[in-house]
Amino acid sequence: MYFTDRGIEELEKRRGDDDVTLAWLADQLRAYVDLHPDDENAIERFATWLARVDDPDDD
Repeated sequence: MYFTDRGIEELEKRRGDDDVTLAWLADQLRAYVDLHPDDENAIERFATWLARVDDPDDD
């Protein structure tokens, strides 16, 4: 188990039954980067990965 798995598990436990839109998620990611600008690159990589996760041309 990675250290980050604890945060993912907490997210699932607290918000696992919530319905969210990708627009809401994008807003939350922007708000996070505003508060934590040092994490901008990681959030950018995550958002790009998430946007392309089902793209067969992007291997």
